[in-house]
Amino acid sequence: MPFKVEGKRYFVDSFLALQAATTTTSISLFLSLSQPQITNIFVFFSEERATQQPKLKPKQLTSLIFFMKDKMFLSNYDHSGNSLIPNFLYSSSSSKILHELNDPMNTNGGVFHQSPPLVSPSNGGGFLIPAPKEKVEMYSPAFYAACTASGMFSTGITHTAVTPIDVLKCNMQIDPAKYKSISSGFGVLLREQGFKGFFRGWVPTLLGYSAQGAGKFGFYEFFKKYYSDIVGPEYASKYKTLVYLAGSASAEVIADVALCPMEAVKVRVQTQPGFARGLADGLPKFVKSEGVLGLYKGLVPLWGRQIPYTMMKFASFETIVEMMYKYAIPTPKDQCSKSLQLGVSFAGGYVAGVFCAVVSHPADNLVSFLNNAKGASVGDAVKKLGLWGLFTRGLPIRIVMIGTLTGAQWGIYDAFKVFVGLPTTGGAPPPPAKA
Repeated sequence: MPFKVEGKRYFVDSFLALQAATTTTSISLFLSLSQPQITNIFVFFSEERATQQPKLKPKQLTSLIFFMKDKMFLSNYDHSGNSLIPNFLYSSSSSKILHELNDPMNTNGGVFHQSPPLVSPSNGGGFLIPAPKEKVEMYSPAFYAACTASGMFSTGITHTAVTPIDVLKCNMQIDPAKYKSISSGFGVLLREQGFKGFFRGWVPTLLGYSAQGAGKFGFYEFFKKYYSDIVGPEYASKYKTLVYLAGSASAEVIADVALCPMEAVKVRVQTQPGFARGLADGLPKFVKSEGVLGLYKGLVPLWGRQIPYTMMKFASFETIVEMMYKYAIPTPKDQCSKSLQLGVSFAGGYVAGVFCAVVSHPADNLVSFLNNAKGASVGDAVKKLGLWGLFTRGLPIRIVMIGTLTGAQWGIYDAFKVFVGLPTTGGAPPPPAKA
């Protein structure tokens, strides 16, 4: 199959081209191209096979693809963000490693020469894909994907990290006579269940809150933009707190559907030591005992806990951060260092977390009670706990837990956004996306 590069005529074995395309390097390369560029590549390789020419080895052909990428198709690289995967999945330093290939093929011997710098010694001899220089475009699919991934990591990691506090909190809510305080409660857990008892239910915690965080943060960014577009820029700015509240509430309704089954198993495992060791045996036992619908028995109380919590979490965070940049930090946000911005995110998140804990605590007591007692109702919970108990039982430890959680979540969330080239949340609004 003939083709021309800079006035020279070459032949490529299309069978080996397909073989090379199965290598990780070539797949990564193809993913870095836009759809028209990929079409050109495969049209190029789909021509009639010229068997009379010397065959190329897969590595040689991979290098040829790099040459085609640099010289034939991508001389004017498209920076419009149309590649199939966002730029934060590329290597950021690889563009310095890849060099121009001066002579792609020696036509006398059929040997394809590649420059030594094409292979990175630090990468074990593997190829690196150059990262496009453009940032993630605001409100693009890549933007929402980045926010979803950020929310998944930040929420799953932080909730799993505070599993010991969560175990004690749930037991204090279920059996306050036995777990009277934070210090004595930890002692009781250690004596009766050992060190492993502090991490009961960590698997459903990780899976459930990772799914919830993905939906919560991803859909919050979506609904915030959606509702702002509905009311228009003037009212979106004037009534921005209402936009924050509506966007966060809508996101949490969806996110809790993913969380609810894992939350039910988690509470049962944490508060009934003999029930199961973890998710693998706890989920089948729960379903056998109460049916599949039993996993969603606590959905309405969960909404009652999480929706006010999330509305407070996002609206208060956005307001607190805006006030910090307005009154406490003399430098405009866009002139502050990234480390300072992330510090503001953590501080604002911690304060917001304290408000979240107070607002959502009565429903949190209901969720713990209903998931622990088979066949119990909300009325049963109110009778046993009392109105004062609903608001206060386990509240101090939950303030510590939720404040730390929320501060860490916002810090990790914004750190991931900064990593992919997005601005941190809150404060001065980012520039609007180009139409």
